[in-house]
Amino acid sequence: MRFLFGRQPTMVAPEDALPGREAQLFPVPERHAVLGTPLEPPFPAGLSTAVFGMGCFWGAERIFWRLGGVHTTAVGYAGGFTPNPTYGEVCGGRTGHTEAVLVVFDPGQVSYRDLLAAFWEGHDPTQKMRQGNDKGTQYRSAAYYGDPAQLAAVEETRSAYEMKLREAGYGPIATEVAPVGPFYYAEGYHQQYLHKNPNGYCGIGGTGVSCPVGLGADAGVDAGANAAGR
Repeated sequence: MRFLFGRQPTMVAPEDALPGREAQLFPVPERHAVLGTPLEPPFPAGLSTAVFGMGCFWGAERIFWRLGGVHTTAVGYAGGFTPNPTYGEVCGGRTGHTEAVLVVFDPGQVSYRDLLAAFWEGHDPTQKMRQGNDKGTQYRSAAYYGDPAQLAAVEETRSAYEMKLREAGYGPIATEVAPVGPFYYAEGYHQQYLHKNPNGYCGIGGTGVSCPVGLGADAGVDAGANAAGR
């Protein structure tokens, strides 16, 4: 059961993180098991990318591959210090990474704000270093932005959603908001895990509070740079 792993409650310091390695130890599957599209770049022209952490990346990925306009998704590790980590290393809490989802989308069909709505509503962003029974730094909530427009959209929707959450009795949002860095693909068996294992465990769950995304101007938000960091 996955919640037996990852009990590290505080972030590792950069100087104490595992050194990692120059190259990835395992191959990435060529195609998405549901969408049939490549998991790795280069991606077709005109597409944008987003990277989110929502707790268990198995369930988080499924949320996004089900959205219209999403070209491909992949799970991996982001936000930490150790290059090319393994799942076991991430679970040990000494990489600084969170379980993350890379979303490659067509902004002409689904906006970055739509993705943010799915992000905010798909987990409990008020929980710190955990989601449900999944406890540890690798389960922290995170939104990694690729450009100033994405940052503005994250901050605006976060403020609006936090107000709604407070009205519903929740505390402040604890989501990490930071520039996107390298996205390290997870092992092949993690990719589209809940499609391959329909009865598999998933510890994420939303609050039931709707996120108001129709705020302000969307201009430029969906022209984000490639957030895969590769």
